[in-house]
Amino acid sequence: MKTRLFICALSVSLCGAAYGELKWEQTAIDLHPALGDKRAVAHFKYQNIGATPVRLKSVKPSCGCTSVQTHADHVAPGETGEITASFHIGDRTGVQIKTVKVQTDDSDSARATTVLTLKATIPRLLEVQPTFVHWESGEAPTPRIITVMLTKDFPVKSIKVISSNLAFQANVEKVGEGKFQIEIQPPPATAKKNTAVITIQSDNSSRNYYATAMVAAAPASNAPSGTR
Repeated sequence: MKTRLFICALSVSLCGAAYGELKWEQTAIDLHPALGDKRAVAHFKYQNIGATPVRLKSVKPSCGCTSVQTHADHVAPGETGEITASFHIGDRTGVQIKTVKVQTDDSDSARATTVLTLKATIPRLLEVQPTFVHWESGEAPTPRIITVMLTKDFPVKSIKVISSNLAFQANVEKVGEGKFQIEIQPPPATAKKNTAVITIQSDNSSRNYYATAMVAAAPASNAPSGTR
């Protein structure tokens, strides 16, 4: 009788352990792309440590700037693989955090969903201060100054500025080693709102930086319309 009970308990135990499970080498990766890198790529490696195959139901990145590639849709017991997350840097700088949500057919909800995190610290090639200058409606069109400082590891001989609105004139001048000033000349005094995006480009990088110039609109009149 005891033998039968032991065999039954063992059978239940083995049945309970008969599932697939992905064990991740790491679910968070910290990357530091070099100057000029266009992408930051993270490799999330896994192994099926369970007794049955695991099916990847969906693998979804948190935004369109991140693409993913899977090793396989089905992972056999003992098999290894990886999910590759590739973050397109573009004009982004500073700390960027992107995630990839992985869902499997595991019956245990705690194991079925895994969130992979890619953290990329992208070096700033230029420091732009301020990134926003403005004038009140009717204010004298006195020029505003934007300062551009270069980082020590980014040798630049010149920078170029482009205004999206010809009503705002942008002129750049080198004022010191690794330092430039951009003078923004607004349009003549006006009651209408006017805005320009100032694009800042360097001579040896395809990465752009931006500042905004704006003339505020005149406040709406509270006077009643018509006459009595």
